[in-house]
Amino acid sequence: MPKSKLKIIPLGGLGEIGKNMMVLEYENDIIVIDAGLMFPEEEMLGIDLVIPDFTYVSERKGKVRGIIITHGHEDHIGALPYILPQLDNVPVYSTKLTNGLIRVKLKERKTRQGVNLKILNHGQQITLGKFRIELFPVCHSIPDASGIIIHTPEGVVIHSGDFKIDHTPVSGRPTDLSRLAQLGAKGVLLLLSDSTYAELPGYTPSEQSVGESLEHFIANAPGRVIVTTFSSLISRIQQVIDAAAKHQRRVFVVGRSMTETVRISLELGYLNAPNGILGRIEEIKGLPANKIVLVTTGSQGEPTSALVRMANRDHKHVHIQRGDTIILSATPVPGNESLVNRTVDNLFRQGASVIYSKLGQVHVHGHGSQEELKLILSLVKPKFFAPVHGEYRHLSLHARLAESVGIPPENIFVLEDGDILEVNANAAKKNGKVTSGHVYVDGLSVGDIGGVVLRTRKMLSRDGIVVVIIAVNRQSGKLVGRPDIVTRGFIDTRESAKMIEESRELLMKTFDHSGSRVTEWSFINTKVRDALDKFYYERTKRRPMILPFMVKV
Repeated sequence: MPKSKLKIIPLGGLGEIGKNMMVLEYENDIIVIDAGLMFPEEEMLGIDLVIPDFTYVSERKGKVRGIIITHGHEDHIGALPYILPQLDNVPVYSTKLTNGLIRVKLKERKTRQGVNLKILNHGQQITLGKFRIELFPVCHSIPDASGIIIHTPEGVVIHSGDFKIDHTPVSGRPTDLSRLAQLGAKGVLLLLSDSTYAELPGYTPSEQSVGESLEHFIANAPGRVIVTTFSSLISRIQQVIDAAAKHQRRVFVVGRSMTETVRISLELGYLNAPNGILGRIEEIKGLPANKIVLVTTGSQGEPTSALVRMANRDHKHVHIQRGDTIILSATPVPGNESLVNRTVDNLFRQGASVIYSKLGQVHVHGHGSQEELKLILSLVKPKFFAPVHGEYRHLSLHARLAESVGIPPENIFVLEDGDILEVNANAAKKNGKVTSGHVYVDGLSVGDIGGVVLRTRKMLSRDGIVVVIIAVNRQSGKLVGRPDIVTRGFIDTRESAKMIEESRELLMKTFDHSGSRVTEWSFINTKVRDALDKFYYERTKRRPMILPFMVKV
């Protein structure tokens, strides 16, 4: 009988930043690690979110024993509202805060019924089919983040989750290096480790350094201080509360997602605020400017976020005024730089002083740099290694780091979404691929927007649209009058009226020559498109989308 193998199948997050999802399969048991989303790239016109293609999991839903979530960031929990309804009441395991944030997410998307959420504390073990699972604490930019120890029949697999090594974190526990060293001493079959910042040499600075900077800026600001950060960066919100309390300022949270996260974190004990320090935004009116700190979303220049509304003079409660100090406590996610820069420019224009990472240590990111990645590799001493979470260059650089600490190159696997890595106690190899890729979420539709629709949107955005209305006599099948032509986004109709006239003439000629009755729709459709496509391309070197309509009169 062929020996069973452990299969590791990434469905998202390898070869890209975001939509993290990983499948582990052994005989008849499957566990899933994370189910995240990704925000659309520029060419994904009109798309709201991107989630992993989880066909592989939904087709085998009878084998799925559980989903384990490492932490509460969107790129790890954001696809749950779309995936859970397709699976039969599969349990979702996570720590307490992550569980709270998943509940909020499911409530927003109205997918609460029949959902089986379970809290799993660090160090506690559970059995899911052939797998025994244990979460261990890691330090990241959100409390209660975890790595996962998976005991399988072939050996121990460690998934680092998103992590950095900070010995003085503001909230949450430091990464549990002693547990990793303990496992490393016994022997680890496979390590899957976070590659997001594999390009950065050295160490990621401690959160402590940010606390000191924030306090310095809050102490010296002449007027209001507005701190913007990710809504999930609870340790940063704690640092702002601490600094504000020290300098007799009150804190106001602005923005829906931020307010919701603060509410849950206070409720579950992950944020501590002295009595009377947190205020409702309506109370801001009577307070002197130097007694106010606002914490808000918008560090990525998102068009609907609180900070961007303030920058565009469009916020209901807060208007930027001279003397305001604005601290951007986040670095732009790759691709968002121009949005962020535009927001910063608009804030400067209104007389505010803006502090961002080039001007002060007001942010540290949540991922380990090269020395931290090497430290984990050296402690765990895995037999096999596969870098996870990152674009292809990050994974390749992480693989090179693994070689530098002595892991043989033939035991290192740079995987991409859909690859199958088969591992047993003695050997590992890539073996085939499964369906993977992007599923687009646009408004209420999930997955029925495909490449064709996006290509059409791209074409419309580039060359516009031409609508041709042709009236045909019902009895005789002859044209009634000349066709009407309406264009949008193709040319300026006032300036190019002559060309539009010529194209109407051209259509008249086309139908005159055909000599037959014009009631055959497919005939009209093809004729109009061919004639106009050629004509417009010769004149403008553009190819607008041409939509003929026939009206029978």
